[in-house]
Amino acid sequence: MVQIWSNSIYIIDREKIPIIVGGTNYYIESLLWKVLVDTKEGNVCSAVDGTVVTQTPSTDRKEELEKLDFQELYTRLVQVDPEMAEKLHPRDKRKVARSLQVYEETGIPHSKLLLQQREEVGGGPLGGALRFPQPCIFWLHADLPVLDERLDRRVDDMLAAGLLEELNSFHNQYNQQKIAKNSQDYQHGIFQSIGFKEFHEYLISKSSSSETREKLLTQGIAALKQVTKRYARKQNKWVRNRFLKRPGANVPPVYGLDVTVVSQWEETVLRPALQIIESFLKGEKPAAQPLTLARDQNDGKRNRRVCELCDKIILGDQEWKAHLKSKNHQYNLKRRRRAEAQLSTCTSPDTENTPQEV
Repeated sequence: MVQIWSNSIYIIDREKIPIIVGGTNYYIESLLWKVLVDTKEGNVCSAVDGTVVTQTPSTDRKEELEKLDFQELYTRLVQVDPEMAEKLHPRDKRKVARSLQVYEETGIPHSKLLLQQREEVGGGPLGGALRFPQPCIFWLHADLPVLDERLDRRVDDMLAAGLLEELNSFHNQYNQQKIAKNSQDYQHGIFQSIGFKEFHEYLISKSSSSETREKLLTQGIAALKQVTKRYARKQNKWVRNRFLKRPGANVPPVYGLDVTVVSQWEETVLRPALQIIESFLKGEKPAAQPLTLARDQNDGKRNRRVCELCDKIILGDQEWKAHLKSKNHQYNLKRRRRAEAQLSTCTSPDTENTPQEV
């Protein structure tokens, strides 16, 4: 990330325009906006007792923290950064560990650093200001049925290109020993990548019958296709929520290019893109209109609620509404109402046994 950012600055210094293609949406967002928190070598504050020492921050520190029990992690965060703890779910070990890591490596609460970003000139509710002036974003999108078909075909092409051979080789070299030691972790590093953990059962079934292995392979392929499509939907949702609906003033234009019909690439993608870029280079407003959605001003994504009935902590207004409508909550609500009705019946006066006035 830092290397690409540095390269972009170098390109701009040479009076050229950097063009970034692909990458995850987290990556693109952190390239466009100042939303990262840098932890540098220097004084490091322990999240356990507040002791300040001088050391080089470990890249593995977050993973070390994640190995702790979630309750212990969350308790530590409450002690050093109660404001951040209020915004995170206790079981979200990754985010809790990250906030603790930031505190340990800077001596400053994570919530305070994020507040400083938002209060910078050009900052907004989701982070700091834009890193570069006048960026332009192209979003290539397709109709969902067409996209799903392409994603399925992409998986088939990966299999034809030797995906299984690659998985077996990687499994034998790096994963088999971890499984034998019961230390496999599909939550970190390359092991969390889409396309590996979906074939776990197949990869460890070498002693099974050919029929069983074929069934597990079919299940793995189906799982890979499903999770790939789910990920594509998350990417589209991210573009809408973090780019198109992003609150604040410094939001670059996002131009949609429809890639549903590939045979119409020149008319629907290439020509419009070139026209937009040409206007952009001239400092003119493009004839094409950027995509727009109503921007979130206060969507309540971090609002915290506790459902005592279900013994759950819920973050976000939308999530709370969904929880109240969920089958589990409705079931617990009916159980409580039945219990209250029975209690009311038991405690109400029995008129037949009540002494009558003579």
